[in-house]
Amino acid sequence: MPFSRRQFLERSGAAAVGLAAAPLRAEVSPAFDVVLKGGSILDGTGAPAFPADVGLAGDRIAAVGEIAASQGRRVIDVSGLQVAPGFIDIHTHSDSTILAYPTADSRVRQGITTELTGNCGSSAAPLLARPAPGRPVRSGDFGVEADWTDVASYFARLERTRISVNHALLLGQGTLRQNAIGKADRPLQAHEMRSVVRALEAGLEQGAFGLSTGLEYVPGTYTPADEIVELARVVARRRRLYASHIRDEETRLLEAVREAIDVGRRTGVRVQVSHLKAAGQGNWPKQSGTLELIESAAREGLEVRADAYPYTAYSTSLDTLVPAWGREGGAPRLMARLADLGTRARIREELSATVASDIGGWDLIVVAEVRTPKNRWVVGMNTVQIADEWKTEPVEAVLRLLAEEEAAVSYVGHAMSAENVELVLNSPLVMVGSDGRSVAPTGQAAASRPHPRSYGTCPRVLAYYCRERKLFDLPTAVRKMTSLPADQIGLADRGRIARGKLADLVVFDAATVKDEATFADPHRYPAGIRHVFVNGTLVVDKGAHTGARPGRVLRPA
Repeated sequence: MPFSRRQFLERSGAAAVGLAAAPLRAEVSPAFDVVLKGGSILDGTGAPAFPADVGLAGDRIAAVGEIAASQGRRVIDVSGLQVAPGFIDIHTHSDSTILAYPTADSRVRQGITTELTGNCGSSAAPLLARPAPGRPVRSGDFGVEADWTDVASYFARLERTRISVNHALLLGQGTLRQNAIGKADRPLQAHEMRSVVRALEAGLEQGAFGLSTGLEYVPGTYTPADEIVELARVVARRRRLYASHIRDEETRLLEAVREAIDVGRRTGVRVQVSHLKAAGQGNWPKQSGTLELIESAAREGLEVRADAYPYTAYSTSLDTLVPAWGREGGAPRLMARLADLGTRARIREELSATVASDIGGWDLIVVAEVRTPKNRWVVGMNTVQIADEWKTEPVEAVLRLLAEEEAAVSYVGHAMSAENVELVLNSPLVMVGSDGRSVAPTGQAAASRPHPRSYGTCPRVLAYYCRERKLFDLPTAVRKMTSLPADQIGLADRGRIARGKLADLVVFDAATVKDEATFADPHRYPAGIRHVFVNGTLVVDKGAHTGARPGRVLRPA
């Protein structure tokens, strides 16, 4: 049951933490720019909701309590609605797409006010050198051209562009390694390791919040554990975050989780296991073991958590189905291997085995995005359907698609169990992270059929897992998307509603909030998200984007 205002003030010692314990008087507080009047406050800590008004002055929360309407330059009636801290998406891939879609419609319209990007070992910065004019940062980033090299110049580009949500960055270990030696399958030599360490230190000094790895991807998959440990020691010394897309989320899942935890044990770094899952039906029984490993490490005193998204499907690059040896050297080398009949046959055999063990069927692989217009007809089709059109086998359809698109294909893989998704989300050590991107249903993105998580993650947690499944209560759901990720990243001024905190807020209707994005129709905004403030500026008003771009590049304190 929600507390009454009196009960809340008595139990929380509101006066001591700066909450208004009595109606505010003009001589105590100046006029507010905005007053949110009559809402139910979910402060982000997991505490029960309580009735209060919220007063905003500039970019800060100036008061929480009873506020006279006359004290606000603008008063928004939020009676019957919930007021929460803006949602913090701790796992996203918006570091390039935010430049193509700076209003971040898919993010802010679901209540997200801050994104942590640069995950899975790949970050938009640093670049080894400024790319040639006309060259995009990466395939799949909607043609964004890089005019930066290091983290500082990348941040400057974001600030010139002006964005609608706050942006924090992790440095991709794969990016750092590729800058040093390309996509080679070998350990770094001593001088190469020193170069990578210097690049990591420079990026951290310029404002990155930590390091990410993508150990299923090239070149992360070629990285020995000792290299990761050496980099993690640098991150640990600065009390920053290490987030890992672990080495295997399928048959060797438990070993991969142990490796991530061991990095924390050997270095003292704060560890986050990215998008925790057990993919492939044969691996579903391993999911509970992953949580036992993480919980045991936490009891040991290690700082280990995980993030997860509320869906039974993942999305990634189609070439990840190719064995690691086949991806060495990147797309040009893979194209050459596919052109060689003997090598192609070996890839075909190993790829087929991977689909059987890690996914469970060709019909569970659905193409989400391609590079060229000629193959755009396959978007939204599974590989069995594509094979039927081409009158071939699914494995041959995959190899042909990779060859024709120069490996620039993404897919959605339907490979997890509903029970495991609930098991993971319910853990107190698991936060919500979308693994999505800042996009909108316009321009190049409209031609893709992405995972619906880019548009629907936070509302789905509130609607399906909280309201319908009753997996956890509303304060807990909000905490998983606010104070937990804020603490994990190191954002002291965000993630909670309290006087003096930055005014990132979302106002939603707990009774009607709902994700509308589906796998068949993913470019759909959610229902029930009424208002969103970023740094005190109204970005979503009555469910519509205002066009405002008050987002900031965030740097560690």
